Amino acid sequence: MFRMEIGAPLFPDTPTALMGKLLKKHNTEHPEDPLPVMRLHDLRHVHATLLLEAGVPVHVVAARLGHADPAITLRVYAHVLRDQAGVVADVFARLLDGE
Repeated sequence: MFRMEIGAPLFPDTPTALMGKLLKKHNTEHPEDPLPVMRLHDLRHVHATLLLEAGVPVHVVAARLGHADPAITLRVYAHVLRDQAGVVADVFARLLDGE
């Protein structure tokens, strides 16, 4: 996913270390608008969570994440789908009301 300017792959730890440095630099330079400290891998979870919350089907999110089976995605992100249960009930009620 990440490569050097000459096309060679980066060492696996390089992007992770760079993320920490970038966050620290930003938070030092902009203390009024700090970013939360997170790992590079956390961005993967943010990506998946936002897609699921937006209603993207689980099998599509699973394919983007490289999960061989959507059941993996369902297990990891079950909390997101549970949180949407109330919203789904409201949507269904509006549909029944003809909205």
